[in-house]
This record gives sequence, C-alpha cells and structure tokens, in this order.
Amino acid sequence: MDLKGQSRVVIENVQPQIDEGLYPAKRTVGERVDVTADIFVDGHDHIRARLLFKKEGEAKWKECEMLHIRNDEWRASFYAEEKGIYRFTLQAWVDHFETWYDGFRKKADAGVDVHLELQEGVAMLKTLAHSHETLKSVSKKLEQEYSLAIAFVLSPEFAAVVHGHPLVQHAHTYHKQLKVVVEHEKANFSAWYELFPRSASLDRKHGTFKDVIRLLPRISAMGFDVLYLPPIHPIGKVNRKGKNNNVKADSGEPGSPWAIGSDEGGHKSILPELGSLESYKLLISEARKHGIDVALDIAFQCAPDHPYVNDHPEWFKQRPDGSIQYAENPPKKYQDIYPFNFENENWFGLWNELKSVITYWIDQGVKIFRVDNPHTKPVAFWEWAIHEVNKEYSDIIFLSEAFTRPKVMASLAKIGFTQSYTYFTWRVSKQELTEYMNELVFGPSRNYFRPNFWPNTPDILPYHLQHQGENIFIIRLALAATLSSNYGIYGPAYEWHDNIPMPGKEEYFNSEKYEIKHHDWKKTNRMTDIISILNAARKNNKALQSTWNLQFCTIENENLLGYLKATDDLSNIILLVVNLDAHGRQSGYVQLPLSTLKINGRVNVKAHDIVTDEQYTWTQEWNYIELDPYKMPFHLFKLEVHESFM
Repeated sequence: MDLKGQSRVVIENVQPQIDEGLYPAKRTVGERVDVTADIFVDGHDHIRARLLFKKEGEAKWKECEMLHIRNDEWRASFYAEEKGIYRFTLQAWVDHFETWYDGFRKKADAGVDVHLELQEGVAMLKTLAHSHETLKSVSKKLEQEYSLAIAFVLSPEFAAVVHGHPLVQHAHTYHKQLKVVVEHEKANFSAWYELFPRSASLDRKHGTFKDVIRLLPRISAMGFDVLYLPPIHPIGKVNRKGKNNNVKADSGEPGSPWAIGSDEGGHKSILPELGSLESYKLLISEARKHGIDVALDIAFQCAPDHPYVNDHPEWFKQRPDGSIQYAENPPKKYQDIYPFNFENENWFGLWNELKSVITYWIDQGVKIFRVDNPHTKPVAFWEWAIHEVNKEYSDIIFLSEAFTRPKVMASLAKIGFTQSYTYFTWRVSKQELTEYMNELVFGPSRNYFRPNFWPNTPDILPYHLQHQGENIFIIRLALAATLSSNYGIYGPAYEWHDNIPMPGKEEYFNSEKYEIKHHDWKKTNRMTDIISILNAARKNNKALQSTWNLQFCTIENENLLGYLKATDDLSNIILLVVNLDAHGRQSGYVQLPLSTLKINGRVNVKAHDIVTDEQYTWTQEWNYIELDPYKMPFHLFKLEVHESFM
C-alpha cells in the first residue's frame, strides 16, 4: 500500500491519458490541451489544485490553477506553443485557509460568535506571510475591533486575498508525468488532392512528372496544399492486371501502380515512363513554390517480379507447391501482389529494409506519406519504424489508409500515425454524421486519432454517390472540408462527379487503377469553383482549421445539419447549415448557441454567406433557413456578434 501520510487528497482519472500513459496525447502548435481529473478528499474540506506543465528539457514547471467543474471533476488548460514533447502532472491539497473562510462566512451570517475563528484566521495569515510579506498587514486587520474585523473578512478585498493566496500544506502530486507530443500545424490542417501522374498528360499519351508540374497552378488555384500520387515505382509485369481488374492484361495495359516492382526496380526506383528521379525531385521543388507538398504512397507489397522476391525469398510465404502466396481478401484476389511475411526468420532485416525505403524518399525531399493498408502489417513494425524515422527527421506526416476495425485503426493512431482515414465515407444521415463526429471530437480517441475525411478514393465509389448528380458531390465535399480540418478528394473524378460503379460494388467502372485516363485538365465547372471557394474559406478562417471546436446546432429537420465552429476567443465564428437531401428543397429554424456566443441580452448577429455573398441580420435565437440543392445545398456563414442594448 502506498502510504501518503498527511496528504488526504485523491487524484484519479487524469486525462488526456492514453493506455495509462503508454502513449502520448497529440496536439499541434497553437492547440489547447485540456486536462481533467477527478479530485476529492474525505469530509467537506475545500480543495485547491493546479496543473503543472513544461516542455521536455525545461527545468521549471509552469503552473495553472484548476477549476472545479462539477461532481469532483476538475479542469485546466494550457496551449502547446512549440513543437516537441510536453509533460504535465497535477498537484492538489486541502486548503485550510479557504475551508476556514467558508465556515467563517456561514457562521458570521448566522450571527454565531467568531472570536476564535478570527484568531485562527490570524494564525493562518501569519503562516502565509512567511512567503507573502503583504499579508502581515492583512492579518492585523483581523485583530482590530470585533465588528470591523468581521466586516473586513466579509469584504471583496479579503475574498481576493483568500483566492490569491492558497495555503499549500501536505500537497499531493499525481504519481505520473504524462506526455503530449506537439507536431507542426500541417498535421492538423491540410487539403489533399489525389491524381494519377500517368493520366496527367494534356495529350493522349502516358503522363509524366513534367505533366504534373504543368498541373500545379490548377491544383494550387483550387486551394490544395498536398498533392498525393499513387505509387510511382515500376509496375510488375508478371500477373499484371488489366482493365476493370481483369486477371489478364492485354498488351500495352499499364497495370496497377500498387503492384510494385519489376526488372526495372523496386521501392526505391521510379517507373521510367513517369520520368527520372531528377524530374520527380523537380516536381517536389516546384510544388513547394505553390505551397504544395507532394505525398508519396508507401505500399509495402511486391509484384511477383519485384527484386525482393529473388533476393529475399524468405520474406514471403512459400506454399506447399513451391509457389509464393499472393494477396487475398476473399473473395477478392490480388494475383499481381505478394504480401510480406513478417513472421519470417529474417524479420528484422525486412524491418530495416522497409524503413530504409521511407528514409530514402525523405532524403529525396518527401515529407508526407500516405501508407497503404497499414493494418495488414504488424502494429509493432509501424511503431518501431515511425519512431526511428522521427528520431532522425522532423515534421514527417504519416497518413494511415486503414479502413478496418475500430480498435485496429485506433492502435495505429496511438503508436504514431499522424492522420487517419475514417468511416466518414459511409456516414450519410444526420444521425450517423452527428454520432460519428461526437465520437471523434468528444470521445477518448480525440487525443490520438486525427481524422482525414475523403468522400471518395480510387478504391471507393460509395453507394450514395453512384448514378447521382452534382448536388450530392457538393454536399459531401462541403461536409468533408468543414467537419474535418484534414480532408482530401480523388480527382479529377470528383470534379466531374464520376458516378458509374462496377455493378453491385463500391468500385469505379473503368477504374483508373488499371488504365490510363485522358482528362481535359483545362476544363473547369461549378464544382471546381466551389472547391476553390471552400478551400479559400478554410485558409482565411481560423475556425475551420480545427476539427475539435465543433458544436452541433439544433434544427428540427432531419435533412438539415447545422454546426458551429469558433476560435477560443470568438474572433472567428463559422456556422454551417447543410441540406443532406440532394434532390429536394429543405427548410427549418436553426438555433444559435447563445451561451457559446456569449450573448446575454438581445440577439444582434450579422451572417455573411461566404459562398453566395448573401448578408443577413439575425435578431432572434431561432432563424429560418431554406436550402435548394439545385441552387446551393449549403450555407457557410461567417458570423459577427454585435452588442445589442436593451
């Protein structure tokens, strides 16, 4: 039993704390860290508590008073001002000075004799005066004439003394120092655009990195700051897949970029048709001039003719007939892909080689990795590899493409993945969206799971987009771009609202995964305009640069979803109202959250729709909304709260 002696305070349920402190909580520069705990004591004595925090390596702790919220729950916050590791712990104690003060007021109000209580107060003030000289004069006022002394103790001046000078005795410090890892801002705020470089040519030929460079002004004009390319490596020639995932490719068909490796090289090589390493590095440098980072797809799997298969057959699972096990997700078969066998005897050699793939591309200028199917590789490998990379390189982003079971997705996020794909792709109704967002923002995963919302991917054409028109694509775009501070689209399929699926599947018909597309990259439409407006709104409004400041607003219409996002100081307030019905006009009244907006008197709110440039003045708590999806299926209001005098 851990005997604490004279310390009577209990500190429990300290948050954020991930798996009992095994993993650090995550924040980015400028984000608030909210710390909560259950703190209590036997009896009815008053407790005081403080949060202690510092950046790792600093000698001195910073302090912040904790506030009692309700039912023994306490809270305090600090802002993560720099990248690195922060540590925090808690300290609490029985404040006998405040306990005495509370009892004194009750007795004095009841007319009870308080001569002895005044003497007790003098003794406590003299104890405090050892570290606060000014309190000597305060204690003398308690020794003046009885009625004057009582009046002084009941005055606001003395209340300020009690609050400002806690009597710290027998303080209990929480037994752990918990960690918060603070990363750069792009970890929490980014807009991704995915395209196949082989489809980037303005002519009807195989695209190159130089063609992608010519597209950078278009991507930049739409407001994206991450350009994600599927694997750029040589594509396997053995068992190459043909159009629509045909098990046999015809002559000239390019195959799937995720079937990596051939006689032309492996994971550290580039498909010759795309260009040279120099042209890829030129793409990276030219993209940065536009404020865009180029993300590389890390797919740790091999085509049958990848050099690894010949050089390290022990890294793959051998079948009884001597063949190598190809990838399967029954009933799906991936004859063009061999998965690694992480249980092989040379497992650490495999780990080191795969880590070297990541560091090789970092050395070429890559700072962002979208990791394909990380849930099909051991979590222990990712924890080791990401930790090793982060020790050597800073500001590396790893996006986990794991559409899998919740606990597996959570584990990958805990051990180091910066961002994660989510179930947003399949959350459609108001109830589904509300429940899922409340889970992400207010549930335990908030401290380690950073969502990245994608309405579509090359692998997924969700049912609600199939055979549908532009409206639903606009709706899903608006939700992805404003509910989450990280989001992405697979284009230009999304701009042109490509909606034709493989029959009965959530997959694209004539998928770009298996063939080269010839797009009219000069073309623009209403969707490209709306994308540009939304991304500009995200960049110009701090409230949209966080996922964690979400508050849903009441609208008594299941087809209208309203939510507020605001900065802590309310200098930037955004209200979204989205019509989830892609085919019908919907109306209702949205309730402004007056307490959040700190509106105590009459309502006087200016609402400017950033998309349509319409202006409204609201003077009521409830305000009428009507949205026609064929005109614009959502409002993106910037709110200004003005004082209103009675």
